[in-house]
Formats: sequence, C-alpha cells, structure tokens
Amino acid sequence: MLISLETEAQLIQACLQNDRNAQRKLYNAYAGRMLVVCNRYAQSQAEAEDILQEAFIKIFQNLDKFRSESTLGAWIKRIVVNTAINQIRSQQHFQDMGDVQDYENHISDYQSGIEGIHFKELLEMIQKLPKGCQTVFNLFAIEGYKHNEIAEMLNITEGTSKSQYSRAKAILQSILSVK
Repeated sequence: MLISLETEAQLIQACLQNDRNAQRKLYNAYAGRMLVVCNRYAQSQAEAEDILQEAFIKIFQNLDKFRSESTLGAWIKRIVVNTAINQIRSQQHFQDMGDVQDYENHISDYQSGIEGIHFKELLEMIQKLPKGCQTVFNLFAIEGYKHNEIAEMLNITEGTSKSQYSRAKAILQSILSVK
C-alpha cells in the first residue's frame, strides 16, 4: 500500500502523537516489503521477524527525526538494514577468508543464468549462505553498497568484505550448478 505525500505527513504526525491506529497503518504499509529485506539477512523466518520487530520499534522511537530528505520508505528501509547489520555484527560472523583472487578465479559474475529461478528459490539459496557471506552479498549485490562502505558498516577490512562476497558467489554458483 502506497501512501500519498499529504497522507504520509498526516500519518507521521498522528504516529508522533501515539495514535495506535496511525502506527498500525504505517506498519501495515511497510512491514511486508521490509520483511522481504529482513529475510535476505536472516537465516530463518523467525529471525527475520525479530529483526523487523526491532526495526519498527526503532522507527517509531525515531520518527521525530525523519526530515523528509528522502522518502519515508527509503528511511524505513535504511533503519531495517541497519538493524539487521547490528544484529549480525553482534554475532561476529566475519572472518578473513584469504585472498579474494582465490575465489574470483573460480567463477565470473553471474556465470550461470539465474533468469529461470523464482525469487523464493533465490532467497532460500541466499539464506543458506554462511552469515558473513550472506550479509556482504546482500549489501553489495542487492543494496548496492561499495566494499569500503560495507567494511566500515560491519567493522571489517575491505579485503574481508571482498573475500566474503567472492565466497558467497562461489557457494551460490555451486548451488546453481546442482540445480
């Protein structure tokens, strides 16, 4: 459900006044799309739902800080992604994997055609990745962050980000080759 700009501003104001109906409307407008984002970072539906819950708590606690410099949806998505990253960072799933060239020599970008794969299948494959690989893959391939940005966000080296991404591609490639 998309919210018009006028309605969005009214909805935000009502949420800031602790109007539970407005909060429910805001949640219902964005929760479905944000759960898809959470699922990309989580390894189970329950974990994705936990991330979503925590993110919406932060959204409602910080709604007064929304300055309309971006769309409300983009602002919400950033909070959801940051919440997922904070949870992952607290679990310390990153380790230096070695030289990125070790992985890049084995596969090239999207060597196998994923055109015939349904979104749910791709999501399941991404969820099977080791947590560190999964997170870096999502941030780089899907969210569009650069490796130096990912390194800063996750408190890892740029080389670790690159090697995690390369390892993720190698794992996905091996899964695709079996299909």
